[in-house]
Amino acid sequence: MSLMTRTVAAPLLLLSLALASCASTPNPGNETDRSLLHIRTSGAIADFKAQDPSMDAVFKDAYAYAVFPRIVTAAVGIGGAHGDGEVYQKGQFVGYADVTQASVGAQLGAQRYAEIVFFQNESAFVEFKYGSMEFDARATAVAASEGAATAANYRHGVLVFTLPESGLMAQAAIGTQKFRFEPAKP
Repeated sequence: MSLMTRTVAAPLLLLSLALASCASTPNPGNETDRSLLHIRTSGAIADFKAQDPSMDAVFKDAYAYAVFPRIVTAAVGIGGAHGDGEVYQKGQFVGYADVTQASVGAQLGAQRYAEIVFFQNESAFVEFKYGSMEFDARATAVAASEGAATAANYRHGVLVFTLPESGLMAQAAIGTQKFRFEPAKP
């Protein structure tokens, strides 16, 4: 990818992320999109557990969790990321979510990764559901690896794990992730 293409691509990505975040709820797409998202979510959960078998206890003990099987991020000075996911409470599917991230700083590259946000209690989950949860998950995330779940601790009722899928990102930036939730239709 040429420098000019990257220079144009990054602002366009941020603009599209900004426009996508204007809607009040995530758009899980049509039935085919939702089915594909569910397959990817199930695969991501299996990948996290395979990477660290002790994570099974975190899934069982969490009040709720949001699984984003594929977050795509790109940056050239200014960065952005987006991903869609499914949300579970006590192991039962309760809705859809999306995450949008913006960052600025010394950064270059593109990456695809999975992320799981665990909620320790009802209070943390309610903040997530009503859109008042916003943070830089990169600063608090635990890279999924053998035994990582046994040493990880909740911070403000939230525990975040990431698992890189592909790509390379060199980054020294600040930013934030914004989450949106849509309950499942009965």
